[in-house]
Amino acid sequence: MFIKGFAAFLLTLALGFTVTTAARAEPLQLVGFGDSLMAGYQLPPEDAFPARLEKALKAKGHDIVITNAGVSGDTTSGGLARIDWSVPDGTKGVILELGANDALRGIPPEESRKNLVAMVEKLKSRNIPVLLVGIMAPPNMGDDYAARFNPIYPELAAKFGVELYPFFLDGVVENAGLKLDDGMHPNGGGIGVMVERFLPYAERFIGSMQTQ
Repeated sequence: MFIKGFAAFLLTLALGFTVTTAARAEPLQLVGFGDSLMAGYQLPPEDAFPARLEKALKAKGHDIVITNAGVSGDTTSGGLARIDWSVPDGTKGVILELGANDALRGIPPEESRKNLVAMVEKLKSRNIPVLLVGIMAPPNMGDDYAARFNPIYPELAAKFGVELYPFFLDGVVENAGLKLDDGMHPNGGGIGVMVERFLPYAERFIGSMQTQ
């Protein structure tokens, strides 16, 4: 009786270890949710920001998959309308980057803020951590618009206690050689600079998820 019971106990432990090991073997699933800056406007899929970031993280030893849920031309209202179905169950974290098209179109910053708040709240209600990506209003929108728009991201990061990357185009926006001919979107070299600067934030984000 004791031998049979002990054998059953060992079998249970072995099965449990197998299930746990299999679960740990699954890559961490992230979603890059945003507009053309995330989608990789006019770039090959492998040069889009999510793909390049995934490659850089794997080179650092992270077992990770980053799904590209960027849609060119998307605004915060468009993102809010699709975030439920664009972020599938099983997602462990979202890189949320929206607002550039709001600023280009002169959408009231109060509306952009409201939409971003709603998206963060939707993700948090699903227990999905967020890395919020900051956007800055273009200079031609004027000082008043910038003063209302630019603080949105740090204020929401503080309000919800989420990781913040201050400005997505940091290191690119003032360098014509890192942008496409339209003068707005990053080229492959620009994406490389963005990934390099973003990488420490992404690693900290992943680390925070693994300690939860």
